[in-house]
Amino acid sequence: MQPSLSPGTLLQNRYYLVRVLGQGGFGRTYLAQDQGRFNELCALKEFIPMQGAVQLFEKSKELFQREAATLYQLQHPQIPQFRATFEQDHRFFLAQDFVDGKTYRSLLDERRMRGVAFAETEVLQLLHYLLPVLAHIHSKGIVHRDISPDNIILRDRDRLPVLIDFGVVKEIATRLQQTDIRQTTVGKLGYAPPEQMQTGQVSPCSDIYALGVTSVVLLTGQDPQKLFDDVNLVWLWQRWLPQVNTGLADVLDRMLMYRPGDRFQTALDVSHALLVLSGKSPSSGSTNFPLSQSSPPSTAGLAESSKLQTIAVSRPKGTPNPYAPTQTPSYATNSPPHSAQGSFWDDPWAVALGSLVMAILAGLGSWALVTVIRYGGLPQPPTSLIPTQPPTPTPIIILTPSPTPSPTLTPVNYSQRLELLEGKPVSIDKSLQANETLTYIISGQQGQQLNAYLTGEGVLLSMLGPNQSPVDQRSERVSAWQGTLPFTGDYFIKLNTVKGLPRGDYQLNLSLLGAKESSPIPSPSISPTPLPTPTYVEESVSFPSGTVQAVLSGRTGPIRIKRYLVTLTASQELKVTPNGGVRVDIQYPDGTPVAGASQVSQWSGKVSRDGIYQINILSAQETDFQLEISVR
Repeated sequence: MQPSLSPGTLLQNRYYLVRVLGQGGFGRTYLAQDQGRFNELCALKEFIPMQGAVQLFEKSKELFQREAATLYQLQHPQIPQFRATFEQDHRFFLAQDFVDGKTYRSLLDERRMRGVAFAETEVLQLLHYLLPVLAHIHSKGIVHRDISPDNIILRDRDRLPVLIDFGVVKEIATRLQQTDIRQTTVGKLGYAPPEQMQTGQVSPCSDIYALGVTSVVLLTGQDPQKLFDDVNLVWLWQRWLPQVNTGLADVLDRMLMYRPGDRFQTALDVSHALLVLSGKSPSSGSTNFPLSQSSPPSTAGLAESSKLQTIAVSRPKGTPNPYAPTQTPSYATNSPPHSAQGSFWDDPWAVALGSLVMAILAGLGSWALVTVIRYGGLPQPPTSLIPTQPPTPTPIIILTPSPTPSPTLTPVNYSQRLELLEGKPVSIDKSLQANETLTYIISGQQGQQLNAYLTGEGVLLSMLGPNQSPVDQRSERVSAWQGTLPFTGDYFIKLNTVKGLPRGDYQLNLSLLGAKESSPIPSPSISPTPLPTPTYVEESVSFPSGTVQAVLSGRTGPIRIKRYLVTLTASQELKVTPNGGVRVDIQYPDGTPVAGASQVSQWSGKVSRDGIYQINILSAQETDFQLEISVR
């Protein structure tokens, strides 16, 4: 496995790594600043591909891109927004919005310190806001696979739960298992349902199971292993909460059913059951929970649990389903018992009333006959006042249309030569389209000072030397460059738009300062051509505790020298072995050479100081090399 990247590393000349947020079996998550978006914080997820043959790496890359395209379709305010993917140094990265808040795992740990757990109303509210998120991702054909308190964040700015860690690497791992490349189980032990842990098969009800486990863990403050009886395959979480509301308990028990077919099949099913629990009919309101924090779920039913009807979570054969539509009730009245009094005709008042009814019916019949004759049809009957059972609401699935791919634009390259004089700054205001590359050409002398910076938005510059290569390691796709020109000749300032933007408006500001005056030459003889000043391409190498060996590769030469930076402590043993006909030069943190380590074919020994050591790879000509570094 490749070591984690050090804080301060700049990826794609855009993402500045701040720190590692977390690490799992298939990847890491970094907190980074997006310099292309005003240093806005973002989460940078690194997928660690399997070590092996080239075809395995290519398969990992293909699946990673496919899953990233799937995440691109998820647009929900409680899911971190997808930004971009890229590959660098055989590492795959995915950029998403950073969610500022605490995970429910951290919140639970804080409460455990005080000897308390989450209240029923808080768990109801979590379900209230998270079930619509599950309904959304399931409608896209996506299963999260790893719902747990660790992957739900209570966002600080609006106090809404946010679902994180979607299954890019989980989906990749699952698919690669089919080739018997890496035998791993996707899902968190105790939270993932049995079918997921045993066969890797998942469905929407797999996420419902994991959400149920999360709920009972928050309610009890206990880990799943203490709540599940693995002998009888049943959950015994209610032993920890003898006063739990029976209706809520029945809903959670059905979410936790061992067999997938016995659980709620969709997030909407759970929503409807919770609406019944709160005393509402599933058809009396929306078929989904709102997303607004201003309307929390009704918890009135929790105060009087004895008045709530228990919701069946499993039933024997033949028992009617409480969530199935019932028959339209018949409101016909039963016949009264036979009266012991006389007949109808013995009561004069009854006879009079009957006559009145007959007269009214006769009048209505005459009116109906006249209507038929006059209008040629029967009158429409009045609307029935007999109440009917509302139909079972049909879940509404909003289909998001796939984005229409933008037409591919033909790349266009422009160039323009500028006459840049010492002490006379130049400013250029222009716009640049996504398919355009504009290169400004200026002449410079070795030792002159050049300042180039951009204002505006959406455009970056690259500073290239006379050999059309970057001048140094900080001169590619940046907003500013300042330095001393190492050679005499033409320099190229290449401008491109930020990836993903259709165009950019910019102002390029350039200034050139003269070189330091050199001592006068005593004779008119021709001076030898000065050797170019070499530049160093630096790369940090991190080693965790213990014995670690890293195999690195790169390219070095007399002009661009590869340099590795290694942080060591006194008395650590360092061994450096290069391959490819190159030599190494090792320096202390203050830049002084290490004894016996100047331009050698290999070196090993104990270091005597703490700090960052420099390992320079030297060669008289441009060449590729490999380097083995071990630290003990």
